[in-house]
Amino acid sequence: MSVIIGGTIAIDNVKTPTAEGENLLGGSAAYASLAASFYADEVNLVGIIGHDYPQEHLDMLSGHGITLTGVERSEAESFTWTGEYFDNMNSRETHHVALNVLEGWEVKIPQEISSSKIVVLANMSPDNQLQMLDQCEAEDRFVIADTMDLWIKIANERLHEVMKRIDVLVINESEAQEFAATSNLVVAGDRLLEKGPKYVIIKLGEFGSMLFGPDQSLFRLSAWPLREVADPTGAGDAFLGGMAGYLSSLGKREYGFEDLKQGVVRGTITASYTCQAFSTQKLQQASRADLDARMSELQAISAW
Repeated sequence: MSVIIGGTIAIDNVKTPTAEGENLLGGSAAYASLAASFYADEVNLVGIIGHDYPQEHLDMLSGHGITLTGVERSEAESFTWTGEYFDNMNSRETHHVALNVLEGWEVKIPQEISSSKIVVLANMSPDNQLQMLDQCEAEDRFVIADTMDLWIKIANERLHEVMKRIDVLVINESEAQEFAATSNLVVAGDRLLEKGPKYVIIKLGEFGSMLFGPDQSLFRLSAWPLREVADPTGAGDAFLGGMAGYLSSLGKREYGFEDLKQGVVRGTITASYTCQAFSTQKLQQASRADLDARMSELQAISAW
């Protein structure tokens, strides 16, 4: 089944304690699309870029079979993020954000990709997520959405509208605690399910993730144990895309808890590759065989 992924496509400038990278591929939808392409036969990217967006990034994405029909071109400058990570790589500081083409952007989905069965609402404003949902035509679509603390703070009402129209919410630990008004992650998972989605996934960074489903179903998976983290930017987006791509590969109309568990595993693996080099540089060089081998190793070290 085809996947459609909407969100940001950015230019990133990243500094870590040991290196710096400029004019990197960034953005939630870009990361998620690349990750999904390892499992899905058809990945459609939706977003907006400016006149200054590096062609090499677009060539890389299309080289992985990602359809760019839904990428809108603007004469304005591209969305740009500049940030810095510190010694533990779990904290970062945003030095500059230039919204540029995102100012007043409204999602436009070309007719030829509007019937995709798997719909991924990567990190973008709830208004943009709702615009995308309104244009996705498949009645039996399966919707996966991500969000962030900014939208919880400034667009809470609209975010709750999104929650009622999705099947899976993917959210990180601190955001889940804020959105559910509790420090207990198990309680947070239960409360987020009550807001509408069938499944909730709470990302725990280097400590893995937790999947919550119907009837108090719970699955806890560790992250792949990296000995060195080069750049964690986009790991959560790659997690989102890897999971969506795997679900697409099943060719099902409905997905159960076991399917989501396996999706979480694939998302974990694709996320691990993004942390090993700046941007998508490590992930884009990997093969499906590489991902499968790492997944087998993760299974071996997690079994008891």
